[in-house]
Amino acid sequence: MSGRGGGQRGSGRGGGRRGRGQGHGRGQPSQSSSRGGGGGRARGRGSSGSTVTYNHPPPQMAPSQPPPQMAVAPPVPPSGAPFSHPSSSSGVGSLSGEVSEKLTMEPVAVTTAPPLPPSSSKATRCIPRPGFGTVGTKCLVRANYFLVDVANADLHHYDVTITPEVTAKKVNRAIMKQLIDVYRESHLGRRCPAYDGRKSLYTAGPLPFESKELVIKLTEEDRSDGSSRPARKERQFKVAIKLASKPDLHYLREFLSRRHFECPQEAIQVLDVVLRAKPSQIYTEVGRSFFHTSLGPRGDLGNGIEYWSGYYQSLRPTQMGLSLNIDVSARSFYEPILVSDFVSKHFRRANLSKPLSDQDRIKVKKALKGVRVKLIYMNYAKTCKITGVSRDPISQLTFTLDDTRTNVSVVKYFREKYNVVLKYPSLPALQSGSEARPVYLPMELCSIVEGQRYTKKLNEQQVRSLLRATCQRPNIREGNITKMVQVNNFEVEELVSKEFGMHVHKELAWIDARVLNPPALKYHDSGRDKIVNPSCGQWNMINKKMVNGGKVDFWTCVNFSSEYWNMSEAFCVELVKMCNSKGMVFRQTPSIAMRSARADRIDQTLMDVYKESAGLDKPLQLLIIILPDQTGSYGKIKRICETELGIVSQCCKPVQASKFSNQYFENVALKINAKVGGRNTVLNDAILRRIPLVTDVPTIIFGADVTHPPPGEDSSSSIAAVVASMDWPEVTKYRGIVSAQTHRMEIIQDLYKQTKDPQKGLVEGGMVRELLLAFFKSTRQKPSRIIFYRDGVSEGQFSQVLLYEMDAIRKACSSLEEGYMPRVTFVVVQKRHHTRLFPTDRNKTDRSGNILPGTVVDTSICHPTEFDFYLNSHAGIQGTSKPTHYHVLFDENGFTADILQVLTNSLCYTYARCTKSVSIVPPAYYAHLAAFRARYYIEDEMSDSGSTGGGRKPKDKVVEVRPLPSIKDNVKEVMFYI
Repeated sequence: MSGRGGGQRGSGRGGGRRGRGQGHGRGQPSQSSSRGGGGGRARGRGSSGSTVTYNHPPPQMAPSQPPPQMAVAPPVPPSGAPFSHPSSSSGVGSLSGEVSEKLTMEPVAVTTAPPLPPSSSKATRCIPRPGFGTVGTKCLVRANYFLVDVANADLHHYDVTITPEVTAKKVNRAIMKQLIDVYRESHLGRRCPAYDGRKSLYTAGPLPFESKELVIKLTEEDRSDGSSRPARKERQFKVAIKLASKPDLHYLREFLSRRHFECPQEAIQVLDVVLRAKPSQIYTEVGRSFFHTSLGPRGDLGNGIEYWSGYYQSLRPTQMGLSLNIDVSARSFYEPILVSDFVSKHFRRANLSKPLSDQDRIKVKKALKGVRVKLIYMNYAKTCKITGVSRDPISQLTFTLDDTRTNVSVVKYFREKYNVVLKYPSLPALQSGSEARPVYLPMELCSIVEGQRYTKKLNEQQVRSLLRATCQRPNIREGNITKMVQVNNFEVEELVSKEFGMHVHKELAWIDARVLNPPALKYHDSGRDKIVNPSCGQWNMINKKMVNGGKVDFWTCVNFSSEYWNMSEAFCVELVKMCNSKGMVFRQTPSIAMRSARADRIDQTLMDVYKESAGLDKPLQLLIIILPDQTGSYGKIKRICETELGIVSQCCKPVQASKFSNQYFENVALKINAKVGGRNTVLNDAILRRIPLVTDVPTIIFGADVTHPPPGEDSSSSIAAVVASMDWPEVTKYRGIVSAQTHRMEIIQDLYKQTKDPQKGLVEGGMVRELLLAFFKSTRQKPSRIIFYRDGVSEGQFSQVLLYEMDAIRKACSSLEEGYMPRVTFVVVQKRHHTRLFPTDRNKTDRSGNILPGTVVDTSICHPTEFDFYLNSHAGIQGTSKPTHYHVLFDENGFTADILQVLTNSLCYTYARCTKSVSIVPPAYYAHLAAFRARYYIEDEMSDSGSTGGGRKPKDKVVEVRPLPSIKDNVKEVMFYI
């Protein structure tokens, strides 16, 4: 009964190194990204055709005196001329026809997507910083960055090849540790190298050779003979070490002093590996984080899952020098329990004597595939990786014994061979080995090996438990980070300090920051409060009316709750009353009768409502839905309403609705108003045309995001969403478009596309083009300026995103009118980082103890040369608030640091769903919501057998991209996704 070991193959963390020149050919090593933190070397894609180099306008330095936060813009020029398509001479008339045709066009048969650029292209470079911001109240904050001193070291990089090949990093490290212990004195010149776990070895000085092959024997315990004293089993490995390069620290110092603009990523990678070498040997490594039961609390998340504490670590080049970004972290792991106990806990089955249904068996397979288990019935430590679960119960399984060629049942084999009587013969067996020769293992005799990360999606209860266990106030988190630094320094002291001459400071960085003033918000003149100045990132609707209240004439309510089946009428009376009191025009009586229905009749009930309203020639503007008591129906309801019936809906949870809270009614009213075309509030400076580089000429603000399937799901598409403002100069109403694309593809593929129509020939389209046409239809003006906030892009993808998506934006604009090229500013929005800012003055915090809303940092911890900043635009609720990182990749509009920072902070106060500023700029937030909504449209089509659950898609598996169902036109017109 043997199993196979080994782990999954790791991947490099690099990216495209920015600079001029051509992309690498297929199969050639790519240049590393000029970002912090090194990883394994990435491999580049082939380049097809020539690349395009964008020329940025000259940087504009920050003014010496602080300008006002909203300076008066130049006089507004006359409305822009309409689009004039190259093939049309009728101007507005032909465009209007194209608008109508475009917005109602049926999908065509063949789509030609532009080819993706090389992943390592050097044809683009992020723009240089135009100066530093000066607006706001100055203050000091602490950041979880620790300065790293580096001595002059003669760095050498050696390639490592281990034969036979080993895929598990843990085994690789054990091999190299044994090699260093055995050969350090005799062959390695007494040097102590740092190893990355894969193919690279680094030294501070040359080894006595350029190329050498060494042999080591790795020993492990073996009790296969049944003796109480373990034998020592040896495995022999050949390790070839060959000089690869000599990274130079000189260029790193030049880069940090801003005398060199290409980041020497190889040098940073060496130093990063050095700092990670020791922790990687003693802790469980997950990405850039380390976890161990000794690093902090360990707790139960339920369903056989637990969390471990640890820390994140990344070496980054910053304005103050090389800095180590360290943050506390927590991740979910499998509990080290018997697999039978895991099945009982994970699927809440108290009785394991009954057979599993086929559906439950598939769920067990998904949850356990790829997990390593320890065989507790063996006399020695033996582990296997689970490859599947048998279709039949273990009591019905037989196999052929190799020695006697006889067929024997699994139950009988374990009883006679190991004197074990199986307690749960009705459970299926775990499978190890290959499909052709599976090895059957009883669940009750297999224990899950400790330290395996749980990569599947956590359920709502587990997420709540994890947040509750790991949520830390700023002062507590800061203290825990300091402790982690002390642990880190202690563990790496010998290698880091003595061998490579590095020193990590133990104090958090003190950095200059500024607090921006909140913007003035405009409400309707009929309310008592017409202008609001938010305090500490929040305000309320008392004595205020929506600046543009929507109108609802045709509506009704459907109640799917069985526990609160009779509350529909009273609930709607209060909700309508709240909507009217806040400025909406909401008819008090429904256009068709309200009704209650069972949760198992959602489809039929919604169809009945649609047919009844259509028959009376009163198509619903709004359908209020009280959800079923059990969760799980929301996505289905939204899919039916938005893609099949064309109904704008507002769903309400029955427990919350039953409280009849005025605050709840107010929050729902804000969402309803936005969904029916109204505006809740706008920036007062937008009304007065005082927002620089926005209100002077027609400007459209985009937001874009891509969401990917949950971890372990390899059969569904990624979903891209793009939203754009439709109401210049107010910039508060955003139309959204969604599109399915290649699995885990981060580049948005449908920004611009060409389709071949049998009658029309080549038809140009895409998300940007459609939104530009919609903007013209809404404002009767063509935008002269585009501000594009792009969410969800990692640092290693900056060059690729800039190259491809900027090109798509250009093509979309020029397809509308020959020579039409609005000025573009492209800003990446990042929330998935580990930067934390802590207040230095406890008297200048918000109520949660966090830094104040509006705190902005563009010095010290930011990029040495590029245009980026951290902005904490929201008030903390619980735990430590996380600032959002904004990185400007491209700018033709000449934004100064002050203008862009103030604009971004001000927009965060226009989010439609609440009376609070939000943590990321609303266009990016809306794009995320739209993409998340669209996933509901395809969830019902995903079968349980569609996911391998292994965490990685097989290299030769091509996942079909299923197009999303079309959203009905009347739904697309409004902000249906909020």
